[in-house]
Amino acid sequence: MKFTCPNCHKECNFMDVQLDSNLRAIITMCDAFGRSRALVWAYAELFGITPFSAKAAKCRRVLEEMKMLFDFGEFAYQKRKYVISREGIVEALSMVVKKSFDGPLDSHNYLKRVMIGIADREAKGAGRVAEKDLRRREAGLMSGSREEETPPAAPRSAPYPIQEEQVEPPAMKTIPPAALTPEQREQNRRNVRALLDKIG
Repeated sequence: MKFTCPNCHKECNFMDVQLDSNLRAIITMCDAFGRSRALVWAYAELFGITPFSAKAAKCRRVLEEMKMLFDFGEFAYQKRKYVISREGIVEALSMVVKKSFDGPLDSHNYLKRVMIGIADREAKGAGRVAEKDLRRREAGLMSGSREEETPPAAPRSAPYPIQEEQVEPPAMKTIPPAALTPEQREQNRRNVRALLDKIG
């Protein structure tokens, strides 16, 4: 389907414009997966996203759904909600990518079934840690020594910039003013007047 651009009056193909917007979105999203971008891309290829010119929208949809999974770390399967770490998602993706399928995938259900086992394992591990901490505090209370409530662990990555580090902004380039001759100044004025007359 072709249409004429109202600004430049050039004839454009709607499918090319749509493909261009999908490509921009896909390229922008790739950074969200960090080191796992190749693994996520390999998973997206299981959905049969080739030829790319015809299936860029499908690829964009799959990547957007994966980005939501990476961002929120939770998913739902059969009306039940599961929480999973980023490492767990990567582990599940690597297992799914290594499996061979008869045809292209049409949903994330197989990945979700793999992630359920990993999410349950992570939940049990977190439960054991919480139970061990509770028993330690109970033992402290029974012995009469009341421990101060330990604050939650700090996040792994320290906030940027580090306090000891001094960050200086880059120096701006100094641009000397243009040395124009009187003839050049007059020509510039004429050009501006002509431009303003054209604009109306």
